[in-house]
Amino acid sequence: MIRTVDLQFGYDDRAVLRGVDFRAESGDVTVLLGRNGAGKSTLLKHFNGLLEPDDGRVLVDGDPVRYDDDSLTDLRQTVGFVFQDPDDQLVAPTVGQDVAFGPINLGNDSEDTVQWALSRVGLDGYEDRLCSRLSGGEKKRVALAGVLAMKPSYLILDEPTAGLDGDGTRALVELIRELTAEGISFVVSTHYPDFAAAVGDSFTLLNDGEIACRASSFGEIPAREYGLRNFDSVVDP
Repeated sequence: MIRTVDLQFGYDDRAVLRGVDFRAESGDVTVLLGRNGAGKSTLLKHFNGLLEPDDGRVLVDGDPVRYDDDSLTDLRQTVGFVFQDPDDQLVAPTVGQDVAFGPINLGNDSEDTVQWALSRVGLDGYEDRLCSRLSGGEKKRVALAGVLAMKPSYLILDEPTAGLDGDGTRALVELIRELTAEGISFVVSTHYPDFAAAVGDSFTLLNDGEIACRASSFGEIPAREYGLRNFDSVVDP
């Protein structure tokens, strides 16, 4: 389980998270909903130590997050993070080098892992392609493969459908379902109701840095009241 207790965080003198008590159960896809600017990305970045709270606690599988280098390295093997913009994440010239970056830094044999991770995201044979020449959707899949190669227990996806067309979104829904069945837990942020309903097991609505609603069914979330909008394309639930 990923859990926060009275989490508070701000940038300079602007409060962004105000006493957030969040929980994501192991084995579930927990969807974090909210409009742009609600604080979703800021909250997600606390789950693997990208941000340190001003006050409150973050716990992963019952253990409080620690912020020394060794502890953060261990945490980021357990909790993988995929940024909304893949250009913030890709670090190597070629696809294969990028996906291998994490395993190599952990001292692991990377070749089989790279092939496995690329296969899972539908990029078989892309190892020698230049990241700079990929489409936006392909870059997002490479970023996801790079995190999968670390074999995390939890995957944090920040607005993963941004820039994807309908086919790309449906493929992502299917991949999330497959990986969940294989034991990976997810926390996924979105402001798209149909995507949330298609992948989610539980739902938390964040508004102005505070939890506005929690539900085990998407139908219990007052989406329209909080300005959430649907995709133009249909995602089959």
